[in-house]
Amino acid sequence: MKRSFTKGGLLTLLLAVLMLAVNPQQAKAQEESRFSMDVTLNSDIFFGFYPFFAGSYSLSDNTAFTFYGILWSGGNNGAGIGGGPWGNWTEFGVGMDFAVAEGININPQIGLLNGSLTSGLGTPVLGEGIVPNLTIGLDKAFTEGEIYVGYYAGFDHGNPSTNNYLHYWANYGFKISPFFSAGLHLEQLRFTGGINQPEGSAYDFYVALGPYVQFADPNGGAFARFTSGADLRSDDMIAKSGWTQPSFFKLTVGYSF
Repeated sequence: MKRSFTKGGLLTLLLAVLMLAVNPQQAKAQEESRFSMDVTLNSDIFFGFYPFFAGSYSLSDNTAFTFYGILWSGGNNGAGIGGGPWGNWTEFGVGMDFAVAEGININPQIGLLNGSLTSGLGTPVLGEGIVPNLTIGLDKAFTEGEIYVGYYAGFDHGNPSTNNYLHYWANYGFKISPFFSAGLHLEQLRFTGGINQPEGSAYDFYVALGPYVQFADPNGGAFARFTSGADLRSDDMIAKSGWTQPSFFKLTVGYSF
């Protein structure tokens, strides 16, 4: 017995085929919307030139898995923090981001250090130290800001001593227009000691405070920021560190995907 499609049956079949074709595309678009990434090129008076990336993958409306990396490279800043070259210093970490209120995110992360700065080994090594760190971000209609705190702790790889550092910054600014924002930036880098370091050896490499300006694509994407400031350290601290830095400046250019 022959069977033939009615108009209704044919329409149902066509709709089913169309759904099969469209759903994978919708699923792909939804999956892509869960991923975001920022890539920046940075240069400052102390650390020199270093690329940075930070990515996230949304797990829910208020949480996301995050990862980041800093290609500190082989800078040595004159004598260099730690007393010499850093051994192609590289930092890579993962964490979780939590949206705790409208425009406010908290992102604890843990990073792995590779190189020779914190270990004090003199030879680059995988896993020379760790960096527990925390970033708090503010992004509202007319204000923006960020607080970052990271503690760089070196591991003992058979070296006589290790080097630990505290690095933090805080900034707050106003979105004067969709294209332009400006505010204040405070940043500090401090040597805190380490294994077999003498008591009272801690000192500041810099404590800088000053303005920043930022220009950004109003539709998202490209942005550029220039940060400047003066050194707030005492004369005694400058002498103890052996690092003279009367001013501070940093230039960042990046893109948000």
